[in-house]
Amino acid sequence: MKSPMPPRFPGSVVIPLLPIASAARSADARAKLHEEIANVFDQLRDPLLRYLWTFGLEVPDGEEVLQDVFLSLFRHLERGKPVDNVRGWLFRVAHNLALRRRDRARRAAETQLDTGNEDRTADPAPNPEDRMADRQTRQRVLAVVEALPEQDRRCLFLRAEGLRYREIAGILDMSLGAVSVSLSRSLARIARSAERSGS
Repeated sequence: MKSPMPPRFPGSVVIPLLPIASAARSADARAKLHEEIANVFDQLRDPLLRYLWTFGLEVPDGEEVLQDVFLSLFRHLERGKPVDNVRGWLFRVAHNLALRRRDRARRAAETQLDTGNEDRTADPAPNPEDRMADRQTRQRVLAVVEALPEQDRRCLFLRAEGLRYREIAGILDMSLGAVSVSLSRSLARIARSAERSGS
């Protein structure tokens, strides 16, 4: 069962540079590192959770993966290893950990097929106060996005989160050209769907 996506908050994310270039040897340096990572967590928690949701992870699983992502960041920086692009690094680690978590969940589900668990799907209906026209357009666009190939959905999501083509290519291990083609193809499908709903 897919859980609802965490809410999307507008506004750009400002990520401070993490200046810890060597292992945190003092209590002050360690506390500063904790504080900086907590600030980055506050800024990127929701975008990362939304990205983890695209893997079909339930919210509790996404929260666990998110904790592992930031623990990895802390350990990485504590060992004195640099991170040039914090946002890209976090999305890449989240991507890899989510793939592992999803694969484990699939294997566990396959071993429990005889337990009689029902196939449940999330209710895609938007909030009741939305007008009918908006609801229909939103549903059609969501259906188009969900019908996209997995890699295209991820490219589209990362671009919507403000990542550059080069960052997306690094996270998804694709060429820049493949990212461009994927995004163009996805946006064209969405535009066609929106035109059909408007007519």
